[in-house]
Amino acid sequence: MTRNNAREIAVQMIFSLGFSNKSAEQVLDEQLTRERFAELAEESPLYEQFPNEKQVEYITELVKGTFSHGPELDDYIARYSKSWSFSRIPRMAAAIMRTAMYEVLYMPDVPNAAAINAAVEMAKNYEPQEVVSFINGILGTFVRTEFADVPARPEKTVAGETETEPASDTEE
Repeated sequence: MTRNNAREIAVQMIFSLGFSNKSAEQVLDEQLTRERFAELAEESPLYEQFPNEKQVEYITELVKGTFSHGPELDDYIARYSKSWSFSRIPRMAAAIMRTAMYEVLYMPDVPNAAAINAAVEMAKNYEPQEVVSFINGILGTFVRTEFADVPARPEKTVAGETETEPASDTEE
């Protein structure tokens, strides 16, 4: 499983939190099991492989962190979505942006460009192009504005090649 797959699983859990009164811990306990992955694998290839320990930690941090910082992240989204009211933003788009913003703000090991690129690519699977462009614009403006005085996080390199995802996040 790649980090992008783990990120997408986390986004789906974050999305589902918007439709229940469950806590992040309850959703993780219910969804992050081998049995649930086996059920979901029948519907989506995303769930064919259960995450390794490091990926479980990453998914858990994203879900719990995004949930606990929800109001702050929603405030950023509302602040930078000048032409859209927050209520107009599709729920999946909001879950994707919350997750990317959480990574930018609270996960220094994830390069900002990787968080944004992954969010945009994921959005292409769920949203029309207009919304994908909106997500890209919001996240880009968010990073440029909030971190204008901060040098960009360097992207990780392996043998001189730039990569946006750590190589150790895939099972071998």
